[in-house]
This record gives sequence, C-alpha cells and structure tokens, in this order.
Amino acid sequence: MTAPGGGPRWPALVALALALSASAASAFDLREIQKRGTLRVLAVVSDEETYFVSHRADLPPGFDVEILQGFAKLHAFKLEVVPVPRWDGLIPLLRQAKGDLIAGGFTDTESRRQQIDFTAEVFPTRSVVITRRPGAVVQTIEQLKARKVGTIRGTFMEEELAAAGVRNVDTTIATGELPLALKTERIEAAVDGLEAALTAKAKDPDLQCGLFLGRPSSLAYGVRKDDRALREALNAYISNLRRTSTWSRLVVKYFGPSSLEILNKARGR
Repeated sequence: MTAPGGGPRWPALVALALALSASAASAFDLREIQKRGTLRVLAVVSDEETYFVSHRADLPPGFDVEILQGFAKLHAFKLEVVPVPRWDGLIPLLRQAKGDLIAGGFTDTESRRQQIDFTAEVFPTRSVVITRRPGAVVQTIEQLKARKVGTIRGTFMEEELAAAGVRNVDTTIATGELPLALKTERIEAAVDGLEAALTAKAKDPDLQCGLFLGRPSSLAYGVRKDDRALREALNAYISNLRRTSTWSRLVVKYFGPSSLEILNKARGR
C-alpha cells in the first residue's frame, strides 16, 4: 500500500496505531479508579508522625490526606489509605498494583525515578541535621561524622548521608522516633526531612536544626510510569492548589506559623 505521494503508508499507519494505543493506555488508569470508585493511597502510617497521613480519630487527617480528599471529591471517588509498615516497601507495592499512588511525605529522588514517576511538587523539603540541647548544633560534615547519627531506613535521608560519606548511622530507628532517640541519647544527631524537624521542634523546644544536607528537594506523589492520566490529573490539581491560599493555610496548620519562612530558608531564598 502506498501513500498518494508514492511512499509506503505502513510506517504512518503503525505510528498512528501506536499513538492511539498509548493514548488509550494513559487514560485507562484514571478510568479504572473512577470505575472502582476508590483512590488507594499507599503510605507509611505512624502514631508519631501524623502531619502528612494520620489514622488517629483525635487528630486532623493530615496534610496529604486533605489535599487528596479534595482531588478525590473533584473526580467523584473516595479516598482509601493503605498503610505500609516500612518506607522501602512503598515502591514494590505500587508496582504490584496494591495501590494507585504513594503519599505521606514521599521524596522525589533520582533513584526512585528509575522505578516510578512523580507528580509536581506538593511540599518542599531538605535533609536537616537535628541535635538536642545541651548538645551543640552540627554545622559541618566533619562534625556530623564525629557523631553517632540516626535516620530512617529506605528514605532519601539515608541516601544523602551515604553520599556525604557519613558511615556511623543507625537505621533501625522506627519512623517518628528520631526525637525520642535523641532524648534518650541512643544517638547524638539525627537526620530527618525538614517537615519532620519542624513538627518535632514544635513539641520539644530543646531540639536544634543545624546543617542542611544535599540540595533542596520535593515531596510529591509517586505513580506508576504507565499511569499518565492519573499523573496529569494530579499535576493539574496540585498546580491550581499551589496558586491559592489553601496550600499556605494547610502548611501553617500542620507545620506551625514559622514554617513558611523556614521553608524559604531551606530553599536558599
């Protein structure tokens, strides 16, 4: 078969078929969620860290939950949080289709992007070194290397400690328990996300934020690479939300009145 100009039409037909196939596949993920009527959110849920996702009836639902509740309402489906015990279990479960997206203070990193995709930024973050009075504030990498350090296994903080050459790291501490490990002197310094440090410091004024590690980064929602329609719909919703006062209101609600200023400092602004 040839085109009017005399060239073969097969390549054009094949390209059109592939484009239509890709378009259909990219829309299927969102249609499937709408058909099911539920958006399943994979998240590490902890009694200690409740500012992004909380299952406690006596506390607000969490920063990410409130955002995703609005997204779910817009698309006429319900939100279901699927608790995951460990951070390093999130991506495998997403790829096994045990959930539709990852949330709960999840950092967009290059190593994770090799396995999944991410939405637009939901919350800015950065790794920060935390100490507790009367201990000194850690200001340099050399000072950090001289301390017994704690962080959470399977997180971007663990990756950034490794990149900085810090080896004496305890990664057996449970999510949300770094402040307690500092208080009981199990560790001398902790490395956590800035958002966790903000809420921990609000509860314990003796905690001190010091050195920032790595570059400014983003918390975002993780989605499967084939789920393009879901990612695009989330991006549109997040982009619109960030242009309103609702996002700032939620930041202050969950992270305190000084959080916006501290986040700008972490960004180097």
